[in-house]
Amino acid sequence: MIARTWRGWTAAANADIYHRYLLDTGVREYRETPGNLGVHVLRRIEGERAEFLLVTFWESMDGVRAFAGEEPEQAVFYPEDRRYLVACETEVTHYEVMTP
Repeated sequence: MIARTWRGWTAAANADIYHRYLLDTGVREYRETPGNLGVHVLRRIEGERAEFLLVTFWESMDGVRAFAGEEPEQAVFYPEDRRYLVACETEVTHYEVMTP
């Protein structure tokens, strides 16, 4: 199993709106991609910023590529991301999951 992580930051005032946007875009697409085993959206608000950490689980790197394309280390963005994000990772991190 592969875990894929990505982080992005919004203004704290936009945290709830961005969460709904994530559910309608990336989270929905993750769940619809063959090979996806689940997704977790984590959020923490610190002062004026909200950090989002997305952790997705995949059967294999083939599943990741089905979602992300031939450059799976590159983050996938959606048209309105720039409207909400004040900072973000442009590359993701993949981990081999060692425990069930």
